[in-house]
Amino acid sequence: MTQSFASLSFPRPTEASLADGFGAVADLLDRHDLAGALSRFDRERRTFESWSALVYLRFAQDTTSEDAKQDRDYADRLTPKATAHEVTLKKRFLSEQLHDATSTIVGPHVLALWKSDVTTFDSRIETALGEEARLTSEYTALLASARIEIDGHTVNLSGLAPWMEHPDRTIRHAAEQARWAFFAEHGEELDTLYGRLVELRTDMARTLGFETYTPLGYRRLRRVDYSPEDVARFREEVATHVTPLVTSLLEQRRKEMGRSTLHYWDESFVDPRGNPKPAGDYDLLIERAQTMFDRMSGDLGPFFKSMISGGYVDLKNRDGKAGGGFCTAFPDVGMPFIFANFNGTHGDINVFTHEMGHAYQNWRSRDLPTIDELWPTMEAAEIDSMGLEFLTWPHMELMVEDGAADRFRRMHLIGSLSFLPYGVCVDHFQHEVYANPTMTAQERHETWLRLERHYLPWRDYGDLSYPAHGGRWQAQGHIYRNPFYYIDYTLALCCAMQLWLQSRRDEPAAMKAYEGLCAQGGSAPFTGLIARAGLVSPFASGVLADVVQEAADFLENGPR
Repeated sequence: MTQSFASLSFPRPTEASLADGFGAVADLLDRHDLAGALSRFDRERRTFESWSALVYLRFAQDTTSEDAKQDRDYADRLTPKATAHEVTLKKRFLSEQLHDATSTIVGPHVLALWKSDVTTFDSRIETALGEEARLTSEYTALLASARIEIDGHTVNLSGLAPWMEHPDRTIRHAAEQARWAFFAEHGEELDTLYGRLVELRTDMARTLGFETYTPLGYRRLRRVDYSPEDVARFREEVATHVTPLVTSLLEQRRKEMGRSTLHYWDESFVDPRGNPKPAGDYDLLIERAQTMFDRMSGDLGPFFKSMISGGYVDLKNRDGKAGGGFCTAFPDVGMPFIFANFNGTHGDINVFTHEMGHAYQNWRSRDLPTIDELWPTMEAAEIDSMGLEFLTWPHMELMVEDGAADRFRRMHLIGSLSFLPYGVCVDHFQHEVYANPTMTAQERHETWLRLERHYLPWRDYGDLSYPAHGGRWQAQGHIYRNPFYYIDYTLALCCAMQLWLQSRRDEPAAMKAYEGLCAQGGSAPFTGLIARAGLVSPFASGVLADVVQEAADFLENGPR
């Protein structure tokens, strides 16, 4: 029986308890008990990760809570201490005397991850890591503090979404004006915050012997099977094959709407009849979701039931709650947790199925032997999430308002295609920033504008002066909190769309491939996982062009 979330409690670690726990691992090594040392090492890491995940989740649930802030700050300071112990022990496991025997027990992939990990930490950057965590939390709290007046309501940034997609263009425009007024008001603070993060990360990289932060950033994301050069080629594939298609789709929409110009506030209004809305309120969506997962093959249904009954979801938007959505997990209990902000738009369905995909993967791989295998690296993890978005398509009649399922599916596909140029723009921006860390704030804004014109040439901000002058990137939290993460969504989307195409031809086979991919967790690197699932690497020549062409055919001709 699943332990309820409300009852979760993990021991609060201290510097002394960390030294004792990881010291016990060293003692076992000194006694030549390698298997025992590896088992204790894994157990110590799971216990710390469970406590840490709960602390950061509690802060996200209420960024105004002083207790949650203090716990978060404590975790920010303690995490580098835990990392120091981990790296010291990983170096021992990787030593010439223990390398081969360790590989026999944990496997070559986990060993490859550890080899990358030990290059990302040194006691000399311990204080800087704590400061980095503090600054990213400051960004989260700043955005969560937004109180925006719109149409007689006071909402946060997540709650603004229904007005940003309103059928009335004037209301959409007003919503975007209100949104960007908040960023303009805090623009200098956001520039300063990011500048400090870039400087801090660059200093850490140089301390560790890297010329720039980029190679360190890739290693922190545990990318062991592809390089920045591979990513750069993929970005240009998007510019070549996807940007023209999205430009054409938006021009078609402009004509359908009878507009002389398609402005930024029109981009989110995909369907001229109005973006399809969820079928009902929160309770109805949860009930319908249970029916949907029960109808799908495998164990999605029982797993979702355990998530709900155990209280492992927090999906309602409220004041003080951090924006966005994510999935975290507690390895000591083998259960994930879904966090999101429902706001009454189609995005509720997208974020729910997306985070449910992450949760299902983590649950399916919960019994893999090491903590390093419970999650795959980020780009592989996003296949699990985006893949479920597409694989739930046949059941959308349950989740959206009556008669709107086909419109929802079309909108989801258009949104996915439109995301690709934006996603690679975010990535390219970060590569330029960290290659030139002394950029001024103004130069960063100019860099964003230049790249936006390359990847999203249709974008017209009209009278929204703040994003028109290059401030759009400041609303993308990954740029502050998770440098270089964002390209993962685009790489994964190329793979998830392959699953979608397979499901149109053979739905049971696609579901089987998906379930198998989730069960693999992080037992192999990105390219190895997708090869096992029968998917083609996004870095392979022509694969993106082929996927995009089939999607374009679907939009033009409908399902065949």
